[in-house]
Amino acid sequence: MATVDPASLDRLTPLRRARTVVVKIGTGVLTDPRGAIDRAVLDSLANELVDLAETPGRRVALVSSGAIALGVEALGFTARPRRMDQLQACAAAGQGLLIRLWSEVFARRKRVAAQVLLTHSDFAERGRYLNARGALDALLTRGAIPVINENDTVSVEEIAFGDNDSLSAQVANLLGAELLVMLSVAPGLLDGERRVQVVAGGDRSVDRFVRTDVSGGGKGGMVTKLKAARAATAAGATAVIAPGRQPGVLAALMRGDDVGTVFLPMEQRVSARAHWIAHTLRGRGTLVVDEGARRAVLEGGRSLLPSGVVEVRGTFRRGDPVDLVTADSAPFARGLSAFSSAELHVIRGRNSREVGDLLGAPHGDEVIHRDDLVVI
Repeated sequence: MATVDPASLDRLTPLRRARTVVVKIGTGVLTDPRGAIDRAVLDSLANELVDLAETPGRRVALVSSGAIALGVEALGFTARPRRMDQLQACAAAGQGLLIRLWSEVFARRKRVAAQVLLTHSDFAERGRYLNARGALDALLTRGAIPVINENDTVSVEEIAFGDNDSLSAQVANLLGAELLVMLSVAPGLLDGERRVQVVAGGDRSVDRFVRTDVSGGGKGGMVTKLKAARAATAAGATAVIAPGRQPGVLAALMRGDDVGTVFLPMEQRVSARAHWIAHTLRGRGTLVVDEGARRAVLEGGRSLLPSGVVEVRGTFRRGDPVDLVTADSAPFARGLSAFSSAELHVIRGRNSREVGDLLGAPHGDEVIHRDDLVVI
């Protein structure tokens, strides 16, 4: 994502046109320096959300952190625990308190808060995905504001998002939202001390600005927000990282004020299948490929052949998602493997014509067909 001249952008147009808006509020925004929920901030943001929802034809969904912070206090911990079972206990104790807080303030404005708890599996599995979308659509049609959070009490590594930035991008895609707003303790994406105003879709040059630290009490950070922005813009949405503790921040955004960092949609929206592979699925294994295979995938849009596979990592079955790396790179592509890990150990580095003889049965030529392969 490359920065663009803010003077060339009418910030108001993509925001004003948004009919479905997903707003994510992080723990750092909702808590005070002691780690307790700041009721004044929560009340103010709730009123802003209702104001946003009262535009005719507009639907608003909220992704809210804060359950674990409330549970820490309720269960008498002096600090956020590190053990998974204790974090899950805090989530269980705090989630009811969190939805009660949102319900109370929304009720003053004649709005219903509807609790929705999701895991990664609700997006990765088609049937559960459709069920979640149907339920959320029904709530939004009735004027309710869904208050969505990860189901931390049951989440383990295999089904967890791990942060609500990623969850918010998946919710935006689920609902076909035109706008994703991630409210943060930061004023936006920073280039040193300077805030980046606008980022064009599809270019990753701003990755160099990102630090890996997270806010106190949170699980995300600017890295996860940038990934979420990339996922949302690939699906055709505008994404914004904005300062959540700034009074009137949502109204300022919708007026087109110079607030936060705006990430513009990619000019060519990726297909639903490609988005699912790249941004919803997770690699069950890793294939280390040679430089020729990397160039063929990245520059030529080609399928991955057995001859280009140098090493097979992990255990997976046919049809499972796998990540592609070179010996010294981060994952650069993800695809659905036509072979199991056991089969690939046999055929890696070999010519496609040898595959049938090596495995004792006819097979296709490609390890991953280009239609099942997405650059990430």
